[in-house]
Amino acid sequence: MAFDRLRADRARYLRMFEPKLLTVLREGYRFGDFRRDLVAGLTVAVVALPLAMALAIASGTGPEKGLHTAIIAGFLISMLSGSRVQIGGPTAAFIPVVFMVIQKFGYGGLILCTLLAGLMLIAAGLLRLGTLMKYMPQPVITGFTAGIAVSIFSSQVKDALGLQMDTVPAEFIPRWAAYARHIATAQPATIALAVLGLAVIVGLRRWKPNWPGFLIALLACSTAAAAFAMPVETIGSRFGGLPLSLPDFAIPHIPFERTLELLPSSFTIAFLAGVESLLSAVVADGMTGGRHRSNGELVAQGVANVGSALFGGLPATGAIARTATNIRSGGRSPVAGMLHAVFLLAFMLLLAPLMGYVPLAALAAVLLVVAWNMSEVEHFRNTLSAPIGDRIVLLLTFVLTALVDLTVAIQAGIVVAAFVFMFRMSESMEISAGIRPTDDDLAPQSDVRDDEARDDENQRARLPKGVEAFQISGPLFFGSSNRLDSLLDQFFEPPKVFILRMRLVPVIDASGVHALRNLARRCQRLGIVLVISGLQEQPNRVISNMQLQERDGELHFVSNFERAVRLAETILERQAH
Repeated sequence: MAFDRLRADRARYLRMFEPKLLTVLREGYRFGDFRRDLVAGLTVAVVALPLAMALAIASGTGPEKGLHTAIIAGFLISMLSGSRVQIGGPTAAFIPVVFMVIQKFGYGGLILCTLLAGLMLIAAGLLRLGTLMKYMPQPVITGFTAGIAVSIFSSQVKDALGLQMDTVPAEFIPRWAAYARHIATAQPATIALAVLGLAVIVGLRRWKPNWPGFLIALLACSTAAAAFAMPVETIGSRFGGLPLSLPDFAIPHIPFERTLELLPSSFTIAFLAGVESLLSAVVADGMTGGRHRSNGELVAQGVANVGSALFGGLPATGAIARTATNIRSGGRSPVAGMLHAVFLLAFMLLLAPLMGYVPLAALAAVLLVVAWNMSEVEHFRNTLSAPIGDRIVLLLTFVLTALVDLTVAIQAGIVVAAFVFMFRMSESMEISAGIRPTDDDLAPQSDVRDDEARDDENQRARLPKGVEAFQISGPLFFGSSNRLDSLLDQFFEPPKVFILRMRLVPVIDASGVHALRNLARRCQRLGIVLVISGLQEQPNRVISNMQLQERDGELHFVSNFERAVRLAETILERQAH
């Protein structure tokens, strides 16, 4: 029996990591399904082609790195994904951190970061941490997404205006200071092409939303630049010709002495990849009515990033916009994503000579639109109407992302959001007897509603003389447990029996048990018998496990308030004799 149960548990565990590709093939995959996936894969490849090059250039690398990443990581993500329709590749979210890593550690440092991030994602999936990603505070996500959008916009000013400057500083303020010093070198032809690209993209989104706006914008700008012999910088003039093949597989040299320095950036890449891929999978579930396997998705993302690193590529994750395009184009299986990678490979092999004529101003226009889409201005504005704690988290994460560093922003945002949550939970713990525990020794507050006050008076009327009863409502954890310390100070004369009602306490932690233990000891010193009533299952189990036990005449546990009152009467009678 035990062996069968163990085998069943193992089967359920392995099921969490089964790629959706196997599920689709087991259900039956017909030619009609392949035809729909073929059309969807081609459509997504057309959208991904300009994005992959633009994202790579914005990250401080050559356009071929973006194509290699979209091909290798995109294929692996779709093949191993826990979602049927996930499309993976380089995304805009990585631009600031990748640019910063390359500036500090060189491209070899980025490869190591990507490799470490992939291993972190695999470990997170195997440890079943995928379900925890949904608890990420929304103000943190909104703040750093908007901050990344500002960073992307900032990174494209040079190419959009054609500024004549050798290097662009990685930091936000020095970067804009450098732009200001070189603003007089702006090139009218470059600005004209950037405006043309923006006009084409925005116009097509308004009147022909199903057309591949990014690709058409690149074609229009490239044609205009060639037809009028415009003196603008192109992919070919900056990077030379694109390679006509994939890079060789190579295990990178790992400078272990720098691994600790790279860990924060690796964690940031892993965090972004995990959050964005799972958000993309959730969006896909809403559009298709499916259900993804979050832990399997993390493992797939990890394997894809390891694979990308071994071929010298960039970090990759699930791309929400490309995944939505896949769904709208009819894709319903991982085959569509795998075909998208195959089509990108074909485009690279066949069109590499022509890609050298694409103006960098056109790619800048593409990324300016991407930055605007990422900013989610309306959502940002709505979050500014949230409670003050959420606004602080949002603005802090946004400012730190844009002005300081994405790693610092994520860490600070999560920490502050955790403190805001703990404060709210501690505020939710109230006492029903008209006294609300406070963090200081001030007099009892009088902000209890009239109906609650009447209930408390009715409760007090039922109590024998010398007995007091208070009711805790809300979780009793480390953020609120200290409020029990001053509870006995509320009485002008200590009672003989103190009933603490805990039927409305759903959860307690070690700090809460410690606070109850201290309360029991203080009651003992004052000669008060403490009676705790109505423990729910979780608090009862934790209290029992932590050895807070009954002591006759000092501490008692009863199942409900009625029994607590009867026990108090018995204790009073015993003391009277």
